[in-house]
Amino acid sequence: MKQATVPTAGTDAAQKPSIAFKSGLQQLLAFGSLILLVIIFSVASSNFFHFSNIVGILLSTAVIGVLALGSTFVIITGGIDLSVGTVMTLSAVMTGVFITMWGVPIPIGIIGGMLTGALCGFLSGFTISRMGIPPFIATLAMMMIAKGLSLVISDSKPIYFTEYEAFIKISLGSFLGDLIPGFDIPNAVVVFFLAAIVGSLILSKTIIGRYNFAIGSNEEATRLSGVNVRNWKIVIYTITGLFTGLAGVLMASRLNSAQPALGSGYELEAIAAVVIGGTSLSGGKGTIVGTVIGALIMSVLTNGLRILSVKPEWQTVVVGFVILLAVFADIIRRRKA
Repeated sequence: MKQATVPTAGTDAAQKPSIAFKSGLQQLLAFGSLILLVIIFSVASSNFFHFSNIVGILLSTAVIGVLALGSTFVIITGGIDLSVGTVMTLSAVMTGVFITMWGVPIPIGIIGGMLTGALCGFLSGFTISRMGIPPFIATLAMMMIAKGLSLVISDSKPIYFTEYEAFIKISLGSFLGDLIPGFDIPNAVVVFFLAAIVGSLILSKTIIGRYNFAIGSNEEATRLSGVNVRNWKIVIYTITGLFTGLAGVLMASRLNSAQPALGSGYELEAIAAVVIGGTSLSGGKGTIVGTVIGALIMSVLTNGLRILSVKPEWQTVVVGFVILLAVFADIIRRRKA
């Protein structure tokens, strides 16, 4: 792939301090919102700020968080991926097939599950960049394809990992607890934060990240500067698929099974986490740190409402309003910009 210098607004030296300040301010506001939610729920219920509940929040954040990390890459380009929820399920199902039916070693099965997600991402990127299908339609189609394949491959039945204790420990084990007695942070949480570090490095230190922002800021200018935008879009969607595959492995390990009927709706929570964290739906702006904060806000909100005995249907209503407010805030930010 040809490398080229991309003239974008973000590279203008005169604008860098302003952009950095605004980005930092958005992350600070998101972090402040997270702290405020923790304080509110801690005051409202004495059961909230307990170590076991905090660990539960972090564990529930891991899967949605990894999905959101992948979605960040696509949304920064100005695109969208509605398939991450069902592709996650398909990746979990394929992991189950590799390990329990084909008898491959667990590490190979995990790689196979992640590559399943990457393949789906590649196909979505190909249909968008090479066939000219809008991201919304292309990923909606992939969402339906992945959902159908999950049910067909599993015969609409869960695939259990009961005999594979090592696989279960990927999410629910705690090597930190083995090192530090009493500090039983699940491995899934560690994997999530390690994935966030990797994602942050890709966005900030590699050519993939530079072109990611360039495409989102001004796709036409990026193309005219000599960058093969179509190929880089395929790469970006493939990376999103790889993170989605990892989320599928974590989900299967956490549930001790691959549930073919799960997945629908997870994409909305992932997108909400990304937008709450300050990534713009119009593209060209976003951070992994912001996405991590956004995912934590979603988990804290859901957990706090559950502890306060708010009915599940009302929890869904509240989360819906949060998504609406996050998107509206993004619109306001764009107008001011």
